Amino acid sequence: MELDALLLSRIQFAFTIGYHIIFPSLSIGLAFFLAILEGLELNAKAPERKQTYRRAYDFWLRFFALSFGMGVVSGVVLSYEIGTNWGRFSEIAGPVVGPLMSFEVLSAFFLEAGFLGIMLLGRNRVGPKVHYFSTCMVSLGTMISAFWILSANSFMHTPAGFEIVDGIVMPVDWWAIVFNPSFPYRYFHMVVAALLSTSFVIAAVGAWYVIHNRQVDFGKDLMKTGLLAAAVLAPTQVVIGDLHGLNTLEHQPIKVAAMEGHWETGGDVPLLLFAWPDEEAEENHFEIGIPKLASLILTHDPSGELQGLTSVPAEDRPPVAPVFFSFRLMVGLGMLMLGLAWLGMFKWWRGTLGNNDWFATAIRFCSPIGFVAILAGWVVTEVGRQPWTVTGLLRTSGASSLVPGQDVAFTLLAFVVVYSVLFVAFVLFFRHLLRKGPGSLTTESLPHQGNARPAFLAGRD
Repeated sequence: MELDALLLSRIQFAFTIGYHIIFPSLSIGLAFFLAILEGLELNAKAPERKQTYRRAYDFWLRFFALSFGMGVVSGVVLSYEIGTNWGRFSEIAGPVVGPLMSFEVLSAFFLEAGFLGIMLLGRNRVGPKVHYFSTCMVSLGTMISAFWILSANSFMHTPAGFEIVDGIVMPVDWWAIVFNPSFPYRYFHMVVAALLSTSFVIAAVGAWYVIHNRQVDFGKDLMKTGLLAAAVLAPTQVVIGDLHGLNTLEHQPIKVAAMEGHWETGGDVPLLLFAWPDEEAEENHFEIGIPKLASLILTHDPSGELQGLTSVPAEDRPPVAPVFFSFRLMVGLGMLMLGLAWLGMFKWWRGTLGNNDWFATAIRFCSPIGFVAILAGWVVTEVGRQPWTVTGLLRTSGASSLVPGQDVAFTLLAFVVVYSVLFVAFVLFFRHLLRKGPGSLTTESLPHQGNARPAFLAGRD
């Protein structure tokens, strides 16, 4: 049987980048959190508070190192995949995308690598301000890394600042290339998603300690910290998501049509809560929707007209079902995080946040939902761009290399096996650090670890 090399290459890249994206997202959030903790430690006047923030920093630093290492290991293969499996893409779009990816290595990765050693191992070898500066530089490096990667990816969605010379995409205006029309929205949407997802991990770790009756004060304050951050970040993400959706409507209206399951161009478009898209019949089955709401959200007019999927030939449409359902999963999980965060703030106000009750259990099991939402959003973004690798310039069918299907199948199987082993190792080591707890971490400068109150929000019970 002859294997389809193009399909397998697409599956392989989707699998590896979907696996990889979890760890940089967690690293972005934890690096930012660590910078805040160390800043609070430097500015704290009372020795007990300094110890509190120091102890919390040392605890989360281990998790950051773990996620950062997993991100490096899982991400290094992506550049090789682009060269081996997507040769035509590298040839045609390489003069633009290649430098953007190189900028990420030269700026962000070198910045992170340069200061990571000081951050992890230099606490007792450099001054407090130098160590804090290193933590901030590592956090900045994670943000810059996201900047360049999302700039390159956004160019593939909304290309700008280029010209075609002998069939090759050549740069003309780097400012227009980097800050292409969709980039600002996609960048802030992704960074806030990373911070929001991490805030639920922080809250879930706290809930774990509360439920197991270990380091209860530490756990309560983790829940407060994580849910307070989520209560701010979740509505912020709603606003950014709305702006991003309007930008997508302007530049990629067919993607929006797939997200909404909207087939015929027209107004009074309902917001579908559920439907079963039928691409052959070009219609939906079992529709449940709110009349005119999609038109209102996307055009700010309840009768506003939206372009339908049938306005372009079938070969120019993305696969509708994956985009349609992934979008609803992403939005649904976002609303769940918003509801849980605000409910947590209500319980804090009532003085019941941190009790060993159903809410703590719910938060504990909701630790991964932010990353599931990120993956769902990534499916919406990347599958929704199809059939294009670079919108309007290069189709996915013409972007792959002439690699035998069996070779791609072998490497795909190898990636699945190795990445599965790595993920199990990550979960086991994460669990080991969790069980070890902050009280077990040895720090020379903390002589009062034994009964010191491990609270991030001291005095706010």
